Amino acid sequence: MFSKQAKASKGAVRIEPLPMSMAPANPEAARKAPPKVASLVSPDITIEGGITGDGELQIDGVVRGDVRVGRLTIGETGHVEGSVYAEAVEVRGRIVGAITAKQVRLYGTSYIDGDITHEQLAMETGAFFQGRSLKFQRPAAPPQAQPAPPPPMLEAKPAG
Repeated sequence: MFSKQAKASKGAVRIEPLPMSMAPANPEAARKAPPKVASLVSPDITIEGGITGDGELQIDGVVRGDVRVGRLTIGETGHVEGSVYAEAVEVRGRIVGAITAKQVRLYGTSYIDGDITHEQLAMETGAFFQGRSLKFQRPAAPPQAQPAPPPPMLEAKPAG
């Protein structure tokens, strides 16, 4: 009468509830915060102008302008002509312009023509990089003000 396999009708999807060990600790928070998904510039798209945002972006098309995002991935078909600013940058395609990021990873298919300012830089064999590798300079701590020495005392001479 009953079988262990559930039979689904054509086009139907059966969703099983999560076991309690895998359920989110706070279901209310899980419903309110949707998962973050990277935005995509697909291979058949060309953008003339800059892109700015706090999220994650994957570029498989062409961007002619500066890109300032939280995390950037350049796919093998991706191409950026402009400066790149992000927390983390992974490059499999081309960037012609400066890169400023805490973490930069250049894969074997990457082509970079510009300076890279970074805290961490990783390059695979085969990556092309023409430019300067510049380490982030942490702002120096302001020198502590030392009290000025008291002005020298002048000796008074008696008149006469």
